[in-house]
Amino acid sequence: MTLELCEITDASAHGLESFSPFCLKIHRALRAAGLPYTRRHGPMPSTHKALNATGQVPVLLVDGKPITDSTEILRWIVAHSALHESAEGWLYEELADTALNGFLVAARWADEANWPRTEAAYFAAMPSFLRLFIPGRARARVLSSLHARDIWRAGPEACWARFDRLLDQLEVRAPEAGFWCGPQIGVADVALFGQLGGLRTALTPGQAAAVAARPRLTAWLDRVDTATAAPGAVAAAA
Repeated sequence: MTLELCEITDASAHGLESFSPFCLKIHRALRAAGLPYTRRHGPMPSTHKALNATGQVPVLLVDGKPITDSTEILRWIVAHSALHESAEGWLYEELADTALNGFLVAARWADEANWPRTEAAYFAAMPSFLRLFIPGRARARVLSSLHARDIWRAGPEACWARFDRLLDQLEVRAPEAGFWCGPQIGVADVALFGQLGGLRTALTPGQAAAVAARPRLTAWLDRVDTATAAPGAVAAAA
């Protein structure tokens, strides 16, 4: 069986495999499951539209046949490995993909302090004349989606107050040892890491500091990072 993960541009310069938290989730799940795979990169998600009509990543090719949507890919990984799953784990996977993802997107695209770093990281390879208008248009679409998701509608102060409350709740729940739902790494760990790990980079220093201020949550994130990082990889920059 051959596995190939189709994704966007590598983000190893920022300490992670991908800027996409959903691709990051699958990278860490495949490693936790002990399933070897190769990577296929594209400059944007739509590069892989022939494999996924929605134009989204990740796409996992299993012997050349595509599985789309990160949750469905994760379910396939669970079915073909010993990666731990539980009802609680899947609940946290849903929390990560919805609530936490909204804050990650807002941190990169809506936070005025972070937007210049995000623009540089996402669009640096784009021809200069395209950079005059493509990033701004893309940002406008993302901001509209954040309003529709009720993440940014009440403004930045309300958004980051909600974010802090959610981090406080995760800090209380974070395990002092082992992993999120027990001694084995599982679905909850890779899903939560995909989003929270994405917040611990230099793109979003304020949000990274907010995560770092929660010691139990940070210690758990470090355990997941150590358990699932690529051989020789450098830990994500806080």
